[in-house]
Amino acid sequence: MGKNSIALLMASACVGALAGPALAADPAPAKPVDKFAEATAGLERKEGLAPVFVDRKRARVMMLLPKPGPDGISGRYIYQTYLRAGLGSNPTGLDRSAPGETQIIAFRRVGGKVLAQFENWGFSAARGSLDERKAVAESFPISTVWSGDVAAEAADGGLLVDVTSFLVRDAQGVAKTLKRTRQGDFRLSEGLSYADAGAVNVFPTNIELEAVETFVGDEPGSEVRGIVPDPRNVTLALHHSFVALPAPGFVPRQNDPRVGVIDHVVADYSAPLGEPLVYRLAHRFRLEKTDPTAARSPVKKPIVFYVDRAAPEPVRSALIEGGRWWNQAFEAAGFIDAFKVEVLPEGVSPLDARYSVVNWVHRQTRGWSYGHSVVDPRTGEIIKGDVLLGSQRVRQDRLIFEGLEGAEKTGKGGPNDPIEISLARLRQLAPHEIGHSIGLQHNFAASTQGRASVMDYPAPKIAIKDGQLDFSDAYARGIGAWDKFAIEWLYSPAPSGADEKAWLKAKADKSQADGLRYVSDEDARGADTAHPLGAVWDNGADPVAELSHLMAVRKIALDRFGLRNLPKGASVADLRRVIAPIYIFHRYQVDATAKLVGGVDFTYAAEGDGREASKPVPAGRQAAAIDALLKTLDPAALDLSDKTLDLLTVGQSQSTDHAYEIETFGDGPVFDLPAASEVAADLVWGALFAPARLNRLVEAKRRDPAQPGLEGLLDRAFAAVAFDGKASGREAELARRVRQRMVVNLGQSLGDKTLASTAGALIRARLEEWGEGLKLPATASAADRAQARRLAEIVDDDSGEALAALVEGGKGRVAIPPGPPIGEDDWFGDLLP
Repeated sequence: MGKNSIALLMASACVGALAGPALAADPAPAKPVDKFAEATAGLERKEGLAPVFVDRKRARVMMLLPKPGPDGISGRYIYQTYLRAGLGSNPTGLDRSAPGETQIIAFRRVGGKVLAQFENWGFSAARGSLDERKAVAESFPISTVWSGDVAAEAADGGLLVDVTSFLVRDAQGVAKTLKRTRQGDFRLSEGLSYADAGAVNVFPTNIELEAVETFVGDEPGSEVRGIVPDPRNVTLALHHSFVALPAPGFVPRQNDPRVGVIDHVVADYSAPLGEPLVYRLAHRFRLEKTDPTAARSPVKKPIVFYVDRAAPEPVRSALIEGGRWWNQAFEAAGFIDAFKVEVLPEGVSPLDARYSVVNWVHRQTRGWSYGHSVVDPRTGEIIKGDVLLGSQRVRQDRLIFEGLEGAEKTGKGGPNDPIEISLARLRQLAPHEIGHSIGLQHNFAASTQGRASVMDYPAPKIAIKDGQLDFSDAYARGIGAWDKFAIEWLYSPAPSGADEKAWLKAKADKSQADGLRYVSDEDARGADTAHPLGAVWDNGADPVAELSHLMAVRKIALDRFGLRNLPKGASVADLRRVIAPIYIFHRYQVDATAKLVGGVDFTYAAEGDGREASKPVPAGRQAAAIDALLKTLDPAALDLSDKTLDLLTVGQSQSTDHAYEIETFGDGPVFDLPAASEVAADLVWGALFAPARLNRLVEAKRRDPAQPGLEGLLDRAFAAVAFDGKASGREAELARRVRQRMVVNLGQSLGDKTLASTAGALIRARLEEWGEGLKLPATASAADRAQARRLAEIVDDDSGEALAALVEGGKGRVAIPPGPPIGEDDWFGDLLP
């Protein structure tokens, strides 16, 4: 347009302004809609690892994920869930702060959606070519767990995604857990669940989000009915942590089977043919010296555990004191001030990924504690430690010590004060569970080596002085020799230029040469396991001697048992609960002693260390163990005085308490001592007649005729229950109960599919021979003659139906009460995978 045209237009505009309204001009082009600004308008923005937008009005949470890469990945994080608010039921395990599985989560854009995918790091080709790595990735699946629409794109290409439905999903499988534990068929109710907009916390290295979830079901189980206000609607809180992947520089360490550290398996398909396909990544924190060349040096970043502020005093101080014992091991390994335990700062969530926490957890009944770690599956690096301590364990310890020593000293101070002894146990429990969270397995041989590790389950060490019980050395103080070795092996860096594998092997070799022993969970848990050093809640290098000692401790406690074992003003019915762990106080030493029978001493050897060959337990030791076990079934040891029995028969008119109900020998006001004696008998017979043990006895005698074999065990067992008239009067009925339970337990073993055919044949033949000889003289008591006649009929039945009926009728007579100091049907649950 020329200058003249422009002037003409300007002049026309001036004339129009003077003359009146001009014609409307063409509208300006519309500005493009900023969808991102529109989608986030009015929302609260929180900056950190990734921006998070909170919509409090609509209870929505949105994440701004990074711009996708060429592979479509828009953010990769370590992902961890917890139950912030749990069910409070030990059998279900749905506890406050209970962790879910750790995953590496990747958000991937596909068209207009974002998918959340759990990556599979259990299979790799880390040393291979791109094609090798691709082949492994295509051979093993990932898990796509969620998808959401892209709400908007930011100017830099970031993706705004509403993650509300991701948060409000059954990420921990609560419904399946409730069904598996027989608590009913529950389902997540979307209408009764929501993302908690008030629980959003965003930090530079982690994002913490939560949802409140309600599960509904029409037929809730007894645990739910006993806890939840409306058992058809169970409302829990689910916590989600997104954590930045660790920075490079962590050096993975492969496990050695002799060391006993927690690991996970990785299959490396790029391994040379001369190397194993599978290796095991040890779990450990990143711990670096400020001076890597120094034998002793401060560290760049210490490992710090924080005790939950919910733990009251004096519990809190005991946990802190005991937890700090681990610094002894790190100091011995050359790390100065590398391990600390403090109180969790006020206002900090125990689930915040920046803090390793000892959580104080309440349940309706007492239960186990456990240690857990958030671990990078690619390297084994521990990001955060989680310890869950059940709050009722210390109370059960106090009850046990009041049952042993009496309640009059409770709270008075001194070595025999049940509260002081219980706090000493807590000081040991804290480093035990923290030990799992810093990478250590159990070592169930430690109790046989002078308390070599806090990673064993410790039975209280009780001395007898002048006929009185002495608890002054009930629990160890400090870290043991095994713990120091394990920490040094797991955390010490190899010297510069050294072959790390050879250096670590030399440390493990030295521990073996020094005589340190290790027995794993798998070889110690069950009553039928073979290792003579592998047992739980036991004491001492000689299980036979310790069993005899515990029977003496038990006798002292039972001889003076009565009202003195109750706090002032307590219901006398509570004696029924106190007596249970005292009457079978020897229960775990029974298991430990039975490990000698058919036992095999083996190591977790590495080729070339000189300890590859296993050794059977000598025949004399096995015979001594059998005799010691059978001695616990002496009717005189199973009897209680009339004075005690009269106190144990008492009414309980108050409302029922589930924690009380499961802790006693049966129901009803009248205490049934013969039924309690059956429990004691089952402890022994169940351990001795475990099918795996019976099979080992047959094999041991095949290899060495000098071994007692199954025949030797049966000879001693049947001799112990002979109708010889030694048990008379009030003790005769107890002898009959022990005899009956022997036959029932043998019948149970015969019905077990794992029992070897030879073992089964030997048992049947022995029962038949015994039955043929059960003809008592007329001078025997009527009850003995009646039992002998009936047992003869049962064992002489060639069809086996009578014995099977006896076994079936003997089930559920009296349940074995939960064990000290942890209970219910999972007293082995202190270590999560």
